[in-house]
Amino acid sequence: MLSWIDIKEIGNPGKKTKRFWVLSKETGDTLGYIEWYVPWRKYWFAPSADTGFEWVCMREIADFIEKATKGHYLKLKKKSID
Repeated sequence: MLSWIDIKEIGNPGKKTKRFWVLSKETGDTLGYIEWYVPWRKYWFAPSADTGFEWVCMREIADFIEKATKGHYLKLKKKSID
């Protein structure tokens, strides 16, 4: 499937979780960001104003969020075992 977006990690000083920009591959414009949302205890996507997404982009973002959330919990589980 053709991807229209890039997801790039950005700094999140002092935090245990990561933060990511979602960028347009075509223009490099910021389409939104992904970060940890404490009330849900998951990563979430916050789109920039006046952006629209088709199903391939939405699926790619959703898959990334799911993988990042599961990865975060796996790291926590591993730390508690060590």
